[in-house]
Amino acid sequence: MTEQDVQDWLDEYGRAWVNGDPDHLVTLFSDTATYRETPFDVPMRGRHEIREYWQSGAADAQENVEFTSQVWAVKNDVAIAGWQARFTRRASGVQVDLDGTFRLVFSIEHGALRCKILEEWWHSKES
Repeated sequence: MTEQDVQDWLDEYGRAWVNGDPDHLVTLFSDTATYRETPFDVPMRGRHEIREYWQSGAADAQENVEFTSQVWAVKNDVAIAGWQARFTRRASGVQVDLDGTFRLVFSIEHGALRCKILEEWWHSKES
């Protein structure tokens, strides 16, 4: 796995977020993936739970989404990346800026890179 492989994965993740497409987003994960939004959360398990999270928390609740990312390190099947996002909350019109970090663990499934563990940490600013 190369830095470019991880950046390509992050680009697809960002595209799914920007387009509000949780169906596409979950194709980036293994069937048994875990997704932990913050260090203290119980992880979501499997594509179904990840899709539900993205449907209600992003696709239905956010608009005007922007996303950028940078690969910081890759070793074996683990990647560390930084990311930034900006969106507007549909319900309130509030602008949200996020700055975060991913720890990602990958596997190759059917010739494609799939995330099997996603752990993120982020800070937000609302205006």
